[in-house]
Amino acid sequence: MAKINGNEIRPGNVIEHDGGLWVAVRTNTVKPGKGGAYNQVELKNLINGTKLNERFRSAETVEQIRLEMKDFSFLYEQGEALVFMDTESYEQLELQKDFVGDRAAFLQDGMMVTVQLYDERPIGISLPDQVTLTITEADPVVRGQTAASSYKPAILENGIRVLVPPFIGSGERIIVDTNEITYVRRAD
Repeated sequence: MAKINGNEIRPGNVIEHDGGLWVAVRTNTVKPGKGGAYNQVELKNLINGTKLNERFRSAETVEQIRLEMKDFSFLYEQGEALVFMDTESYEQLELQKDFVGDRAAFLQDGMMVTVQLYDERPIGISLPDQVTLTITEADPVVRGQTAASSYKPAILENGIRVLVPPFIGSGERIIVDTNEITYVRRAD
């Protein structure tokens, strides 16, 4: 593990602080008129999700944690658990649905995900940024409705509701952003 100075903490860095694992969400270098400069860091606990604002001076050092990133393939859903397979060792990993969150609805058979591990324990998961899905239900276009927003609600094959342009109809395949849960474009 590497030690870094408090002024070197950047968003995305994982550090050990007060006996816990924290990820830096936002950083801001503050140079007050009186006294030394410091780095104001917004931290989020990787285990329980609590947030903390902390000041780090350049003379302070913290342990920067290196997380192991492993590729897993999504296999199937079993009750409240999601089962993934390590693409190298073929070992299976079970994660609870609430660990993945709302984005669990975007998981498809064979989808590749990246799991962040610390001491062989999963602490984070990232899905592909975009997935292709079919629209099962879309409202018809109302003629002359150009003054209002030109997007209409549609329901995807996984049950998620998104807003799509009026020219998109039921049965069409679209690309959806899994982070923002928004329509990106029509699938080719």
